Amino acid sequence: MIYYLTQALVPYMSALDVFRYLSVRAGGAAITGFLLCIIFGPRLIAMLRALKIGQYIKKDHVADLHALHKGKAGTPTMGGAMFILATMISLLFWSNLTNRLLWLVVGVFALLGAVGFLDDYIKLRRKHNDGLSARAKFAGQILAGLILGIYLVSNPITIGASLVTPRDVKDWDTFHERFYAADRGEGTQQVITFWNAFTPEAQSSLLNARPSYNGLRIDYRTTILGVLNNTLSNDNLYDPQLWPISSLTAEGRNLVNKGLDHLNAQEMLRLNRLLLESTFPNAIERSIPNLHTKVNIPGLKDVMIPLGILYIAFVILIIVSVSNAVNLTDGLDGLAAGASIISVFTYALIAYVISRADWSSYLYVIYVPEASELFIFGAALLGAGLGFLWFNAHPAEVFMGDTGSLALGGAIASMAILTKQELLLPIVAGIFVLEAGSVVLQVASYKTTGKRVFRMAPLHHHFELLGWAETKVTLRFWIIGFIFALMSFSTLKFR
Repeated sequence: MIYYLTQALVPYMSALDVFRYLSVRAGGAAITGFLLCIIFGPRLIAMLRALKIGQYIKKDHVADLHALHKGKAGTPTMGGAMFILATMISLLFWSNLTNRLLWLVVGVFALLGAVGFLDDYIKLRRKHNDGLSARAKFAGQILAGLILGIYLVSNPITIGASLVTPRDVKDWDTFHERFYAADRGEGTQQVITFWNAFTPEAQSSLLNARPSYNGLRIDYRTTILGVLNNTLSNDNLYDPQLWPISSLTAEGRNLVNKGLDHLNAQEMLRLNRLLLESTFPNAIERSIPNLHTKVNIPGLKDVMIPLGILYIAFVILIIVSVSNAVNLTDGLDGLAAGASIISVFTYALIAYVISRADWSSYLYVIYVPEASELFIFGAALLGAGLGFLWFNAHPAEVFMGDTGSLALGGAIASMAILTKQELLLPIVAGIFVLEAGSVVLQVASYKTTGKRVFRMAPLHHHFELLGWAETKVTLRFWIIGFIFALMSFSTLKFR
């Protein structure tokens, strides 16, 4: 709302153009989300109390744990609705609602929040800790992953390199020789076509550049890259007589068959980049095709795992795993909320980086041009999460319930997928991996040996039963989560 209002008023008040910047909108989204929770949170908590929507505490299994937590019985739950609504409202004010990646992450966030809400509602109706059956809950999570996976395979969010960077060039002298020949009308017709697509000023600057004694000068390289990248946006470059469809790669054929009039700007750039690669096979590196169904290995440059149609199953696995991991972590006041805030904002910063062609190229990460609005989403959820944490900190006035934990898990998982940093999840969300891993290890050990590895799983209960105060467990887990976040940023530069 504010975003569109200020853009409409920019012609009359140029100072309002500042609201176009991501950093300004992200700050506004975070503050708005926080204030909405602070202002309306007490009313929501009072309403939940009036409706007697309180938490039930199990008495079975571990008596010591019940003794520690029995005082929490009756604390309002389903408080996750607080930060879900605050995030949505904040996005209405500050985001660009035409961005499809924003709608994808919001869709998963809302759908899993709805699954959690239904689970909490059933628990309250039964006055018992058992809500949706495991099968029904998994069905909701799988549905969210299936919808997202099918969309991403059918509608790529990244289609490989478009603009040419210095590391894409294998042989600078080839450009020098073949463009000089093209100016004389010599060489292949494809090279001449590129040459004729240059503006007269660009042609002049290339002709006036001279190589130094040890190869092409840096300034010439900069000039030629600028000319090439400007030309790649030309929507009249492709000529089927010069580049028969049979000579194109499978990706190029798909783009041409889609119809040149139906290609968006990014797809046209990609097609022209493929034409450039075929025209200068000895000078330009072949770019990696089908990035949307490949998974990059953190720490390794351009090393991809091709999944093809199996990428849909991979997306489902991520959605189900992360949402359940956050759900398992939600056992202490402020624990899941604080850890989720760290993970969400880490991916928000990554989204900012990979939405910029210059930074993504420098760091050798996949460029996702539409990921900028994920930064706004992360900021809005950060602010709303902090606002919720204001009331969820020990001693908690409200619990998020499955409504909040499943929604947060869906947000973290979908941001990992949409930023094409899926395998970075075990580091970014390391605290959730430890919590879920402790449950898997405990169950496996008990079923195979009859012995337990931990006094109780998930892991946070193990430390509680060792005598750690609840606040100490929570704060130390937050610290570990923050360390994991710092580690994830370091992997970006390792490439």
